Amino acid sequence: MQLPFAHLNLRYNPFGELPLDARPALAILDPEPYLRFLKEPRAALQFMGDKGRGKTTHLLTLRALEPGPYLHLPEEGPLPQVPLSEPLLYLDETQRLPRRVRKALYRGPSRLVLGAHEDHAAELRRSGRPVTTVQVGASLTAARLALIVERRIEAARRAPGPVPEIPPPALEALLARFGDDLRAIEHHLYERVQALEEPCHVQV
Repeated sequence: MQLPFAHLNLRYNPFGELPLDARPALAILDPEPYLRFLKEPRAALQFMGDKGRGKTTHLLTLRALEPGPYLHLPEEGPLPQVPLSEPLLYLDETQRLPRRVRKALYRGPSRLVLGAHEDHAAELRRSGRPVTTVQVGASLTAARLALIVERRIEAARRAPGPVPEIPPPALEALLARFGDDLRAIEHHLYERVQALEEPCHVQV
């Protein structure tokens, strides 16, 4: 029986949605400056950006190196209970947290790594915290996108030999079309890879 994607020398489509536990190994991220900052008492590290820019990947990559509870706040449904005294807490989609809960959390002792669409730096500073804010996605260049794409493809490789490739002009075209929306780029490439009949340059 023909294995899915064997004709492309792949084990799976590289641009599908990754499980949360697989993201840190494939992230293009220098964690050292962030880890140094998180040594400060009550440090708050805030990753900001629109949906699809990589906030969750940043949080999970740091968590793999500096463990702590990770909570994702859903858009709908009940919110999970937020612990207020963990040594280090990773909180994703912080803007969904009620203001009274944020206020109690920010006044507490935990070091915080936050993913948010809204800037909470002023609230954090009023609580006496050192704050670093990072705009995720702002540094997405063709060179950085090439590294991301290459790592995704290599992780899916089945065996030595040719695999699909995304040439530099295609990367430039993707950035021109989608900007820093990495998730939209990956969805677009997913559909292109699905349609391939053999390893080749992917046309975008």
